[in-house]
Amino acid sequence: MTDELFPVPRERVELAPGAWHVPDWLSLDEQRELVAAARSWAAPPAGMRHTVMPSGGVMSVRSVCLGLHWEPYHYSEFLPDGTPVKPFPALLGALARRAVVEVYGSVPSDPYDIGLVNHYDAGASMGLHRDADEESPAPVVSLSIGDRCVFRFGNTETRTRPWTDVELYSGDLIVFGGPSRLAYHGVPRIRPSTGDPATGLASGRLNITIRAMGRRTGR
Repeated sequence: MTDELFPVPRERVELAPGAWHVPDWLSLDEQRELVAAARSWAAPPAGMRHTVMPSGGVMSVRSVCLGLHWEPYHYSEFLPDGTPVKPFPALLGALARRAVVEVYGSVPSDPYDIGLVNHYDAGASMGLHRDADEESPAPVVSLSIGDRCVFRFGNTETRTRPWTDVELYSGDLIVFGGPSRLAYHGVPRIRPSTGDPATGLASGRLNITIRAMGRRTGR
């Protein structure tokens, strides 16, 4: 017997106050829809790229921004080469609102208007970081499609312990707000070749993070 033949149900878990892991939140049809949409978002112009950090380091994930373009550590309506960022899709706004209502039982404080789509290949990772460049306190909504990964959710003070590691499967939801809105989090590793080809994603992991900017001043 294997876990694949006789899967153990995975339960909704509060990782920290205000931070939740909801397994199997996206249906297979929704995952397919997002993978198809991500292909168009990733295409030039303003397509998927490796972000260069101020230190000169290059992020191992490839990313495309929607609504506003993120560069360390600010947002802009344009990429560094002057290309306008792609618009924020209504599909992502609806998913984020649904997630917040289902998890917290209340509507988000601000409309969602920023999408960050990351593709992780087998060797990609994401160091511990905070989503701290937005002015809204609305929860961050994060969706996983494709290969499983180890998701690390830390504390709000430092990149060091304590933290909690959880394995994310395709279709899983992570949402964090309230006292955990500025918690450090990251992805130390991917589980290659664990995704379901039925999603339409041939390899790797697709992560779609949805945020609310809030007041649009000082950009």
